[in-house]
Amino acid sequence: MYLVPHGAQQKSNEVTGSVSLWCFGTVGCSNPALSIFRFTMPTNEVYSPTTASNPKLSWFLIPSEHLDQTRFGIKLCEVLLSLVAFVLEELVSICISCTALYFFEFVSCAAFLFTLLLVVLLATPLHTWMSITCWPCIDFVYTASIAFFFIISSIVLAALNSRTPLERSAVVFGFVASVFFIADILLFLKTRGSPFSNTKEQLSNGMAAAQATPPEKEQLNSPTAEAV
Repeated sequence: MYLVPHGAQQKSNEVTGSVSLWCFGTVGCSNPALSIFRFTMPTNEVYSPTTASNPKLSWFLIPSEHLDQTRFGIKLCEVLLSLVAFVLEELVSICISCTALYFFEFVSCAAFLFTLLLVVLLATPLHTWMSITCWPCIDFVYTASIAFFFIISSIVLAALNSRTPLERSAVVFGFVASVFFIADILLFLKTRGSPFSNTKEQLSNGMAAAQATPPEKEQLNSPTAEAV
């Protein structure tokens, strides 16, 4: 244990990462014969970090309760493929059956926008700001609906197109995007099971808890009745 003598001065050494204590003169020194003595003490024992990072404050929650890393990657592919299919459809200038082209345009645009919105909500704390608790049901129903409409619109556009390279490329990306949406559904069922069964279990547990709690009974023997 080192004691700092009287009249000592403290000096920080940035090169060696230590604190040097110097004693000048003979006042307060244990040995008058020594005019200067020096000892060092590591700074890591003196200066220690007082704050720690809080991982809960992060804006990126992958993997999270509603979205794991694998499904997050699949949804990013869905967003990109839907965007490419929509852009290719928009570049078509001549169409024989424009109804099929417009239907494909609507589905691909909706798939891009709503899938991107869902990814942003589930991958960040934004979904906790809403009064929605059935996010698995929303994710499952939306993904299944988009997969169905993407397959239908791709089949219709494949049958009723002008045989241009842009339309054929849009059809290809539409089918590939549909495959990713279907894979997303299958992976959801494999890892989490049916979201509707979990919702029914929560409702049954809530009803059982409500029935287990006995209702409050009014006090029959009131003070006024005892007085009479």
